[in-house]
Amino acid sequence: MELESTLLALEPGQTGRVLAVEVPGSMGRRLREIGLTPGTRVSCLGRSPLGDPSAYLVRGAVIALRAGDSGRIRLAPAEAAHG
Repeated sequence: MELESTLLALEPGQTGRVLAVEVPGSMGRRLREIGLTPGTRVSCLGRSPLGDPSAYLVRGAVIALRAGDSGRIRLAPAEAAHG
């Protein structure tokens, strides 16, 4: 992954830290409420068989996001996933 990317670019097993949530309206507000805030670590757990949505681990909770929303969440460089 490059110096800055999006949640959508994470492959299963990769991890990154949220820089910004650029999802507008109530969906953006809801994502921030469930913990997608700057500095939060996010791991990609997998993708559905057709590639959308994807599952992410956020603060101990598993959430599924569609590509349209995960592509609007900017991330810092990915880290190697731990266990």
